[in-house]
Amino acid sequence: MGYHETYSLNAWKWLGFVSAVWVQAISGNNYTFSNYSDAIKTLMNLTQLELNNLSVAKDIGKAFGLLAGLASDRLPTPVILLIGAIEGLIGYGVQWLVVSQKIQPLPYWQMCIFLCMGGNSTTWMNTAVLVTCIRNFRRNRGPVSGILKGYVGLSTAIFTDICSALFSDNPAKFLIMLSVIPFAVCLTAVFFLRETPQSVSVAAEKEEARYFAIFNIVAVVVAFYLLAYDFIGSTNQVFSLVFVITLLVLLASPLAVPVYSFCKSWRLARFAPDVERREPLLEQEANAAAERNEVINDETPVAVEEAVVVEKSRPVLGEDHTIFEAMGTWDFWLLFVSFLCGVGTGLAVMNNMAQIGLALGHADVSIFVSLISIWGFFGRITSGSVSEYFLKKAGTPRPLWNAASQILMAVGFLVMALAMPGCLYIGSIIVGACYGVRLAVSVPVASELFGLKYYGLLYNVLILNLPIGSFLFSGLLAGYLYDAQATPTPGGGNTCVGSHCYRLVFSIMALASILGFGLDVLLTIRSKYIYTKIFTRRKSKKPSTTTESNGQ
Repeated sequence: MGYHETYSLNAWKWLGFVSAVWVQAISGNNYTFSNYSDAIKTLMNLTQLELNNLSVAKDIGKAFGLLAGLASDRLPTPVILLIGAIEGLIGYGVQWLVVSQKIQPLPYWQMCIFLCMGGNSTTWMNTAVLVTCIRNFRRNRGPVSGILKGYVGLSTAIFTDICSALFSDNPAKFLIMLSVIPFAVCLTAVFFLRETPQSVSVAAEKEEARYFAIFNIVAVVVAFYLLAYDFIGSTNQVFSLVFVITLLVLLASPLAVPVYSFCKSWRLARFAPDVERREPLLEQEANAAAERNEVINDETPVAVEEAVVVEKSRPVLGEDHTIFEAMGTWDFWLLFVSFLCGVGTGLAVMNNMAQIGLALGHADVSIFVSLISIWGFFGRITSGSVSEYFLKKAGTPRPLWNAASQILMAVGFLVMALAMPGCLYIGSIIVGACYGVRLAVSVPVASELFGLKYYGLLYNVLILNLPIGSFLFSGLLAGYLYDAQATPTPGGGNTCVGSHCYRLVFSIMALASILGFGLDVLLTIRSKYIYTKIFTRRKSKKPSTTTESNGQ
């Protein structure tokens, strides 16, 4: 394959990554329940426990993400995206019909089904995007995970702020956005998002690092732009329109990367005859790299000779594991349960933000929803890049960053339990950032410990923690304890005002976070040798590869 073809493929790979960013920017609708939960509670005369169980039904949709994981190894990426797009259109579309009162409120069990469909739709989108991009950029898993998960975090703020600017936080308009916009974006992404051949040269790896830096900068600009709007607010209709147009331009700006890459490939096409004379050398390098990848499976720390000796035994940590082989290790359960402690408690805050805000004296909670979203983005994008940097520079195990986020999250819950002035602002920022770290870091950790071959299914087994955590911490813990403190209201609902409403909930979730911290520290210790081998291997390859490049 010549330079022209290589750069052309790279351009398509980056165009696919841009479309993946767009899909992630609209696939965080699972975190927006607080924006319309009060409308559903009022229309259906629900208690807080019943409302929380609706949010659990939404999160249970992620349990069926196992289907997306199984399909990721059997169906092409465009088909997986289309399934998610259609399911989201139906799930959120029916919720819009109910909230806009186009139809009578459905029976409770039917609403559970449609919320479940809406929640499940994002698992298909996320699986298609994450599995494809992690495989396309194997040597930069941290930045890939940080950027993509970062945009998932921003998506809540994107939807919330656009709805606030154009529709004055109308819950019915918000739901029609959740149903139509993801459908349209996924229809666009099906044409560009697909797996491409790997590029293994040092020059290509450096180019990827430069391009990821651009994506990071754009994402940070978008985050600060949304944050500024949250504090300034909408002053008039013209200002709101300008805000939305500028936001859309910012979201489209990463297209500059594949456009530049396409231009580069066209420019190199002029020198095709000269490139052909150098082709054998390039092919030899590519073949040598492919052989290295076969031996180490891109990140596998065990030599192939050892694998032959223990051909029928269980794979060791760092090799490709089937889901059952992974579940037979202590390391999987350490990651699984610590993940539960992090995302379960974070989801409880997000799902109950409307009622938490009311209890602490805030009638409008849209700013807290946006704060969690934006700081969740900063947690995701920073932890992805920082964990990759320290892994390459010092061999620092990635689970260590999860441990740090867990202990900080415990502090955030204690701040909200004390109900100090401004505690909800502080708590929203801390919980959002730490929740983002947990999501972004766990994605590459799972691939580094258990391999990429069965990663689609493995990822979806891990995110079973979302419905499990939502049920335990939001449906049971927060629902029961809130109802125990609440006062009944006419029509069958209830309400609670005061710091006592969630004090015990926050205290218990702080203890759960401390438990997660301990499990993460243990996983860090157990997996340290894997990250040491990754660091040593990368360090030993750089000098020899650089020497070869200089010789050419």
